[in-house]
Amino acid sequence: MTGFLRMLLLSTLTGIVLVASGCGERHEGPRLIGETEGPYIDVGGLRYQVQLSRILNPAEAEDASYLVGVPESEQPGAREAWFAIFLRVNNTSEETHESAEEFEIVDTQGNVYEPIEIDPEINPWVYEAQTLAPGEMIPELDSAAFNAPTRGELLLFKPTLQSLENRPLEFEIHSPENPDEVGIVDLDV
Repeated sequence: MTGFLRMLLLSTLTGIVLVASGCGERHEGPRLIGETEGPYIDVGGLRYQVQLSRILNPAEAEDASYLVGVPESEQPGAREAWFAIFLRVNNTSEETHESAEEFEIVDTQGNVYEPIEIDPEINPWVYEAQTLAPGEMIPELDSAAFNAPTRGELLLFKPTLQSLENRPLEFEIHSPENPDEVGIVDLDV
């Protein structure tokens, strides 16, 4: 596909998403829209960035390391897959803020997925909500997650294979300071 056609397709899809996002609203408060992965989106006084999102393959050595500590009861079924979001959070403000604890992936059919809980004491890649002073970030400088190729902390989801086809998927970041404030990023699946 040529660059021009790709840009035309992306522009058309973005327009459709923006029009459709006004239909069937679930949230009363502000909906902060990020175009796709990479750009920053400000939510609850902090700046969030999806570094990367992708399906994980447990047979790959790198991907297997991201799955360490996942409870046996959470293993995906035949029609499910591991889906990882690697997130970075920066406090670029002059005030201390709490980072988000609530995230969701929503497909075009309205199916909602929340992250799998993994013990951060066992898995060094896992995202942990925390209080960020001005200038602080997640992941911390010189941490395993910061120095990894993904450069972000892991949020692990278990969507159905059908939901992965119901694109675009929206990644929602819920502000802990204002429950009605939700940041939305279209995921590149």
